[in-house]
Amino acid sequence: MTLPTQSFDIIVIGAGIAGATAAAHLSADRRVALIEAEDSAGYHTTGRSAALWVQNYGPHDVRELSRLSRAFFENPPTGFAATPLMRQRPVLMLATAAQLSDLDSALAEGIGLRRISVADAARLIPALRPGYAAGAAMEDDAFDMDVAAIHQGFLRKLRADGGVLALRSRAGGITRAGSVWNVETTTGAVFQAPVVINAAGAWGDEVAVLAGAQPLGLTPRRRTAAIIDPTPHDVEHWPMVLDVQENWYARPEARTRLMVSPADATDSYPHDVQPEELDIALGIDRMQQALDIKVRRVEHRWAGLRTFTPDGSLAFGWDSVIEGFFWSVGQGGYGIQTSPAAGQLVADLVLGRDPGEAAAIREAVDPGRFSCRPERRR
Repeated sequence: MTLPTQSFDIIVIGAGIAGATAAAHLSADRRVALIEAEDSAGYHTTGRSAALWVQNYGPHDVRELSRLSRAFFENPPTGFAATPLMRQRPVLMLATAAQLSDLDSALAEGIGLRRISVADAARLIPALRPGYAAGAAMEDDAFDMDVAAIHQGFLRKLRADGGVLALRSRAGGITRAGSVWNVETTTGAVFQAPVVINAAGAWGDEVAVLAGAQPLGLTPRRRTAAIIDPTPHDVEHWPMVLDVQENWYARPEARTRLMVSPADATDSYPHDVQPEELDIALGIDRMQQALDIKVRRVEHRWAGLRTFTPDGSLAFGWDSVIEGFFWSVGQGGYGIQTSPAAGQLVADLVLGRDPGEAAAIREAVDPGRFSCRPERRR
């Protein structure tokens, strides 16, 4: 059954954090449709994120957007969420004797990192095995983020501004007639607008092909995590702890539990990714080499896809060939912590506004860097 065509100013494809923030920042000035293939927004990656805001994480463009996003998390708009969006959670970085040069590099290049003694690290993490760490550093200014509250806050703003969230609406055809895009969905609905924003995450290249655009070469990568009971340790106020080469990390979860990950980044493909038993075992083994914690059973396990561009930086900008087609992809593992500033940057670029401080990274995130295609058209 073909449903009536619905007309908008902008169509955003993908209702994870990238699409939700772009749609929310645009909805004050334009009529926006946010379309999502799944039954719920953020099902694949956003909904599986255990996010921590860390300044010293990711390439330069990511760090800039993280910095610019901090004020939003500290003081969100009135009514954005019923609970605080952040809770302080320092990050403790450990280095074995073989990793001390990596620790020195992290301290030299990082912002707000300070060296601490191994004895101080052991006081923060009483489970630290004697002899494991030869060096340690702290990032005191990191914090947990309430992913659900952040994501739902942006979706709430979209709806309050008159925007539309269409779930179970996978794009089956994306065609352009004159100056207008027609996005046909699997429900039979057709959405029409002059601008399409591709915020489809792991499916970003597939959406581009539907629209006749050249793929960027996005790579989805699997990240795995497990929840364990660390009894008898009281972990509620522990920092997040990781090794300096990011071969594993652990952080408190729900006050009495510990989330453990092997920090895997296994190349994958767009699908409903599931955890591999080997990855779960690797994460626990690496954690146990550092921390004296018995793991009697894994209480919960999951995996998510983090999608990267070929150079690891973000891709925000107009396609260099296809008119009216805008990219907002490549968030990798940084989508939540950069979301307020990233959504604002996308909106500014789409509407031709001055992006302020974020203008400094405009060239670094331009998707045109991946091709030698002709000059972009609007």
